[in-house]
Amino acid sequence: MTHFTQYLGTARAHGRQGSFFTSLRAAFMLGKQRHELAQLSDAQLDDLGLTRDQVLAEAKRPVWDVPSNWRG
Repeated sequence: MTHFTQYLGTARAHGRQGSFFTSLRAAFMLGKQRHELAQLSDAQLDDLGLTRDQVLAEAKRPVWDVPSNWRG
C-alpha cells in the first residue's frame, strides 16, 4: 500500500488534500493495489508474512475503508 500513502503524501505537500479528484485517484489506486495483492502466489504471500485469508479479507474491503493515519 505504499504507493497509496506516497501519493497522498505528495498531494498533501502540494496543497491538494481536499481535492475530489485527488481522493478519487487515491481510492482507485488503493483498489488496484488490493487487487494486485490478491493476485500474488502463496509463496509470495509467505515471503510477506501474509496468509491467503488475510489477503482476501483485505481485498474485500471497500476503498474508503483505510487506516485513520492515511486520512491525514
